[in-house]
Amino acid sequence: MEKVDERISILKIVITGPESTGKTTLCKSLASYFNTSYVPEYSRGYLQQQEARYTREDLSIIAAGQMKLEDDHLLKNKLLLICDTSLEVIRIWSEWKFKACDKFILEHARTRLPDLFLLLKLDFPWQPDPQRENPDDRDALFAYYQKTLSEYNTKVIEVSGSVEERLNRAIEVIKLETG
Repeated sequence: MEKVDERISILKIVITGPESTGKTTLCKSLASYFNTSYVPEYSRGYLQQQEARYTREDLSIIAAGQMKLEDDHLLKNKLLLICDTSLEVIRIWSEWKFKACDKFILEHARTRLPDLFLLLKLDFPWQPDPQRENPDDRDALFAYYQKTLSEYNTKVIEVSGSVEERLNRAIEVIKLETG
């Protein structure tokens, strides 16, 4: 749990997975259900400004922006922080695309772990988007997510099914986590 001060702990949940798996949809639905906000994916706005072109060095800037968004939302939320991806995605994408990852991202990905990763399975067809890059090897990328998340020694729950089934499963898991 993230500490806001000595008295308050916030449960941090990260919704993660390859492109086009419904992360943002699930985040919005969970935020609505639990009457909270969610931390958006910083890279979307950043990449819009870059016209979807980026280098490996840009990923450290994106990571810093994502951390700032998370920190800002920690101050606004009382019990639950829902994140539409986090540093694990930036790490995975850097390693996948550039075959290396900046030390800054690796260090912070290990020190800013959530209480729970909800890893979304590939139940939906890939949807084109100007910022999406990888329609062809989604199964291999999903396996890479599984491998990488297992390194963190943090609870990982794989979530599958329709939009409604995913939401119901995520709500069930979060309620169990919050006691």
